[in-house]
Amino acid sequence: MAVFMDLNISYTTDKKRLQSVIETAAHLGYSTVAINYVVDLEQNKQEIGKPKCVSELFDTFPIVQGKSRPIKVLNRLTVVASRAAHFKPLREYKAYDLVAAYPKTEKLFHAACMEFTIDIICVAVTEKLPFFFKRSSVSGAIERGVFFEISYTPAIRDSTMRRYTIANALSLMETCKGKNVIVTSGAEKPLELRGPYDISNLGLLFGLSEGDGKAAISTNCRAVHLHGEKRKTALGIVHTMKNEQPLTERQEKEDVPASKRAKIEMAK
Repeated sequence: MAVFMDLNISYTTDKKRLQSVIETAAHLGYSTVAINYVVDLEQNKQEIGKPKCVSELFDTFPIVQGKSRPIKVLNRLTVVASRAAHFKPLREYKAYDLVAAYPKTEKLFHAACMEFTIDIICVAVTEKLPFFFKRSSVSGAIERGVFFEISYTPAIRDSTMRRYTIANALSLMETCKGKNVIVTSGAEKPLELRGPYDISNLGLLFGLSEGDGKAAISTNCRAVHLHGEKRKTALGIVHTMKNEQPLTERQEKEDVPASKRAKIEMAK
């Protein structure tokens, strides 16, 4: 049975509203959600801080509909990049389970695909893209295991944004052929969430096949999560120590070749 995920639940300081969104996600059948902290370093000199501890949200996490286990909540950081200097691998990134980049220019999009240490590249859905997707950049991201994100909530809120969302999504699909794509909500309120099977069907409007539409909210999201875990532990070190304890008599005999052991026995 598929495990569905929504890797973009907008963070809000309103704890009750955030709880309500997560409870609704669990009721709709999502096994994992990610709380998304968006930082635009161009505006008001925002700084990247640590995320709130997810264990503080609930005393007991809501049970996923149709499952016997509670919903899993991740923390995600999205950096809105207007200049290359805005995206530098910082120690703060390791505090987040997922890291995404929202590139505003073609040059930054290429850098995000080929260089940035990230898990997700956000595709604009509230405005017309100021550049075209290049196959070389998109292929580079796919080879690195980076995924492209399309959020559907803006398409629900406004008809103009709906046109931008569909047009930008179709442009991406022409280049990536449905590979390495995830579909998320970006929901700020419970009413903006839609069920997994509704989103799978919505993927058809975005140019995804039926299979790719389902993967965009299940297996591809799982791959993003694993990529995030790999990124966080990429600098880990394995330390080994040589065992200096003397070998037992039995171990010494076992280490001697059989032919030599036979000659020793005969000499005795």
